[in-house]
Amino acid sequence: MRILTVDEKPLHEWWYLNAAPRGGTRAERLPLLCGWVDTLPPDVDAVIALSDLQGMAPHALRDGAAALLGEVLADELAMMGEAGDIPLASRTGILLAGDLFSSPGAEVRGASGDVRSVWSAFSASFRWVVGVAGNHDTFGRGQEQARFFHQPGRTLLDGEVVAPDGLSLGGVSYIIGRPDKLNRREQSAQLERIESVLLQEPEVLLLHEGPDVPGTNLRGNAVIREAVEPWSRLLVICGHCHWDVPLATLAGGTQVLNVDARAVLLRRAGT
Repeated sequence: MRILTVDEKPLHEWWYLNAAPRGGTRAERLPLLCGWVDTLPPDVDAVIALSDLQGMAPHALRDGAAALLGEVLADELAMMGEAGDIPLASRTGILLAGDLFSSPGAEVRGASGDVRSVWSAFSASFRWVVGVAGNHDTFGRGQEQARFFHQPGRTLLDGEVVAPDGLSLGGVSYIIGRPDKLNRREQSAQLERIESVLLQEPEVLLLHEGPDVPGTNLRGNAVIREAVEPWSRLLVICGHCHWDVPLATLAGGTQVLNVDARAVLLRRAGT
């Protein structure tokens, strides 16, 4: 799956509350951008990629009560499909690149917590949900995570490759860092997982922490770039570090789609 272009003008935007850098909250807008790809499986009309939905927003289906931003997006994107503004949820796959939690008041920067409600909201309406865990995501205690992902239609990746509807998706959760902290691995262990997935030659690689782009202000991890750059036909979807632009191409031809605090709707060109 090769991205041909991503529209600059958002198709839609959502206001939400996010933690401000120096305390308190601030209002921000999350854009929905439309992108065009060369191919998708016959039974899939679109794929929506999202990441870093760390905020709270009013939920129209709950009388305006505050909810996790990802829960709001899941339901409103499904309604947009019913209205004909975007493809139907039943023919749309969801790719989640991690960090979907917010403190209830949205005032805690980098809060960590249970994101099963976001996954459940997307899987209730959409064709399938595949994703990775960011460094702030949890899925309950003990065996709760295994039971949650035993349900059909939702797949958490951490070193595996799956192919819903024939679309080959690999993924590795977490970020590089001190392994005694939540959802972090030593560099060698994380790279080993990424490389084992790449050897299976997926069309798309889902990561939370993605590569940097030399010579630009597009931040990321240089060692991850070195790992993915030789795979010229690969599309990497990631978040963690926000980019001013959503799409970049590495020197070897690898595409990187950054969906930190944005949603990107990928449709087959010509539809």
